[in-house]
Order: sequence, then structure tokens, then C-alpha cells
Amino acid sequence: MDRREWMRRGSALGALSLLSGSSVISSLTAEEKAKFNPRDLEFPIQLNFNENPFGPSEKVRQAMIDAFKIGCRYPDTYSQELLDMISEKEGVSRDHIVITGGSTEGLKITGSTFANNGGEIIAARPTFLAMMMYAKQWGATINWVDLDKNLTHDVDEMERRISAKTKLIFLCNPNNPTSTLLSKNKLIDFCTAASKKTIVFSDEAYYDFIEEKDYPSMTSLVKKGENVIVSRTFSKVYGLAGLRIGYLIAKPELANKIRDNVVAYTNVLALKAAASAMQDKEFYQFSLRKVNECKQIMYAAMDELKLEYIKSNTNFIFFKTGRDIDIFNRQMLAEGVKVGRAFPPYTDWCRISTGTVEEVQYFAEKLKKVLS
Repeated sequence: MDRREWMRRGSALGALSLLSGSSVISSLTAEEKAKFNPRDLEFPIQLNFNENPFGPSEKVRQAMIDAFKIGCRYPDTYSQELLDMISEKEGVSRDHIVITGGSTEGLKITGSTFANNGGEIIAARPTFLAMMMYAKQWGATINWVDLDKNLTHDVDEMERRISAKTKLIFLCNPNNPTSTLLSKNKLIDFCTAASKKTIVFSDEAYYDFIEEKDYPSMTSLVKKGENVIVSRTFSKVYGLAGLRIGYLIAKPELANKIRDNVVAYTNVLALKAAASAMQDKEFYQFSLRKVNECKQIMYAAMDELKLEYIKSNTNFIFFKTGRDIDIFNRQMLAEGVKVGRAFPPYTDWCRISTGTVEEVQYFAEKLKKVLS
């Protein structure tokens, strides 16, 4: 056993000792571990990428094993099943759907398709950057709009900024990294009005985690023929981040333009995994339940420390540390936890992802140690 492995095992044993003295909300049975595939407790604990700590589920793993035999085939032939399932779920015809290598590819190719060579994208600051950073490489310009006092999109200001050179408005809702959500009416009114002037891109990567009843997806505007594009991913609630598969929903005119620029696409294992995941309702509900359990553990620790935080509509929490994020990152890493990067201008705030119950309890203990 080398020194690194010895240190890793020593950290794990220490963590397990710490966790044995705390009250775990719910430990998993052997059957649940087989079905839901929790990741191992390894150090440093990575709570910095908003990943699902569970999955692929047992059913999805079997679907991938069964798909090995078609690994020699190109994926196009095998996309029809998933297209049909997405079409039924979203209530649109298949020509509205573009399957991509994760929703990130969808964001990138949309930005480069519509805003290249000097086109403008209006986007919040901070938000998920994939579209804007990639589009800039193709000559796009970015018109940044700071979040409002509630750390959510200032859509009134965004609408005021629209001009003849605006090709896209990027709306991440719920927003990453703040986890904030626009009110229903504000969202619908803004997207309806703005889409008359330019294309609105609604990134709904975290839509499944929204607890507000009947919260609308902007797919409703796509169905009305508006200039709206919606992105969805299998990375989060379905636990397939490593397989890289997502999709866009847009009216056929826009979908065709985007489809022509797809570069990475995806693969047969991911296609079969995504189709199986959509049918695995048990895993879906389990994922949502565990995210909520973990958020309660985090909220309790933050309340004990009297920290300011935002009630989350995602699988992560944005909270105020009161110290520079680079310093806080180093302190938490020294304790065995990786947390989110800096999100200027909120340099004394931190984004922390949910994990397994054991990971989150460990984080809560170390948070109290670092900030007490």
C-alpha cells in the first residue's frame, strides 16, 4: 500500500468514525444500494460539480450492458426510441427535439449557431457560462446583466438591453450558482415579450428539483411557435453525468439550424441508458428524496452557524461564508471537502452540492469546524 492510498484510507476511517457518532437520516439497505448505486465515500469528498451521488440505477446499468452488442454501430439508428419518449414527455413532435452530448453541447452549439461573428448574447452575472464562453470563441459579444437584490435574474433590465444586435438571451432558471427561481408570472411575461424580439434560451437543467407546484417549463412557449429554446439534461436527477446526453426543444425552424451544427452528439450506451432512466420512476423519486434530505442537513448546519443562504430549487445551495472564497476553499479542502469555485462578484459566497447523506453530514461537521 503506497503512502497516498494509506492517507486516503486513513481519512475515510476517520470520517466513518465521525459519522458513527452523528444521526444519519436514513441509511441504505443492501437492496437500495444495488438499485440506486451510491458512490463510495472517498476523499476529498467532491461536492463541487452538482453531480448526483447515485446512479446509474440498476435498471440503467443493465440497459447499458445489453447495449454492448451494438457498440459497433453508429448511434443514429438507435436514437428513435429515445426521441419518441422525449416527444411524448414534452408534448411535441420529434422534429422539435435535438439530442446532444449533454445539455452543455446544446448550449455551446446554440451560442455559436446564432451569435457568431459579432452577435450579442444577453446573460446574467453570475450564471452557467458554457454558452457564453464558447460563443465568444466564434466572435460573439456578451452583454452581462448583474443579478437583482434577490440574487435572481433582473429580467426587466435584460429586456431593456435588447437591441438589433441581440441574437440570444440566456436564462438559466433555476440559476446556477444561486439556485434562485423566477416567479411564474415574471418568467412567462418576460419570455413571451422577449421572444418577439430575439431568441430566448431557457436552460432547465435543474427543473426536476423545483418544488413549487405547477411551475411552468418554457416548452409551453415552444409549443406556441415562439422563438424559445429549452435545454434539458440526463446528468442531474437521472445520475448520468458521465455518459454525456441531453436534449434541446425548439420549433423545427430553430431545431434544424442547431441540429446541423451538432458536433459531439452521443453514443449508443448513453441513448439506451437515457431511455431506461426515463422509465425508472423509482430511481427518479429516490434521487429527489435524497436531495431534499441532504439539503435539510445543510440548512440545519447553516442555521446553527447563523449563515445567510438561499432556499434551493436545485441540488446545491448557495450560502454566504463571510470570507474570501479562495481562502474558504483551501480551508475546506484541508478538511477533506471540495466546494464550488468563485462566482464573482459574490466572492464571499459558496456553492455546495448535495451528496450522499454520509458525505453531507461530513461536510456539515467540517463547515462548523471551519466557520465556528
